[in-house]
Amino acid sequence: MRLIKKIGVVGAGSMGQGIAQVCAAAGYSVLFYDVNSLAIERGIAAITKSLDQAVAKGKLSEDQKKSTLSIIYPVAFENLQADLIIEAVVEQLEVKQNLFSRLEKINRAETILASNTSSLSISKMASVLERPGRFIGLHFFNPAHLMKLVEVVAGGQTDLSLNFLMIDFCKSIGKIPVVVKDSPGFIVNRVARHYYLESLKLLEEDVADIGTIDALTKSAGFKLGPFELMDLIGNDVNLEVSRLMYESFDRTPRFKPNRIQEEKVRLNQLGKKTGKGYYAYDPK
Repeated sequence: MRLIKKIGVVGAGSMGQGIAQVCAAAGYSVLFYDVNSLAIERGIAAITKSLDQAVAKGKLSEDQKKSTLSIIYPVAFENLQADLIIEAVVEQLEVKQNLFSRLEKINRAETILASNTSSLSISKMASVLERPGRFIGLHFFNPAHLMKLVEVVAGGQTDLSLNFLMIDFCKSIGKIPVVVKDSPGFIVNRVARHYYLESLKLLEEDVADIGTIDALTKSAGFKLGPFELMDLIGNDVNLEVSRLMYESFDRTPRFKPNRIQEEKVRLNQLGKKTGKGYYAYDPK
């Protein structure tokens, strides 16, 4: 018998969309919320498009698609009451702390609150909560409905039992959970930072162009080149994580953000979500 039946997902960007989709596809009822109601509409449309593609490829039946969509419910904030609530909003500590404080007030003591943060401290986020033991990190990867790995991150006050419960939950939605310590960037982002930053240095030093760097890294076995991946994640998100890592490691030079990243954000060339990043994208 499932201890978790109803899931809340906060944030209707690409990460929130993927998390909502994979949870609903596994049979969980999903309460879907974003501060921007238009973002929810776009999120549902994106999930529908993703499911349509799966049907077209024969990976999903039409009935399975309809069943998945039927249990994703857009809700107002005050109705975000669930067994597990996963946050996928902007990567800013104060924003997340405020959100979880508000969620804690409208939910039962047993509710599990989880952050999809890729780099912020779980312990710091939990420090403002009345029930820090019910707080944990669940770091999905983009696109969340396809990528198998989830980093399960316990904070300093997280109840040990949550680790085991979240491992079972991740497996129930077809993911591979890995328990990691609450350290800056956890495992993947700490390692991957250099995939991006060294590629940016190669570009900056005119060693090779964007297309060549992406092609060569893919020929070595990576599914996406670094510039393709930065455009998918969002260059604003990638820059913010780089900055957080740089500060968390006392400004160690190897984590220093690159000026090319900063210029992309200044020009609002954020990648797929704006139609232009290191590559240009069809606005459709």
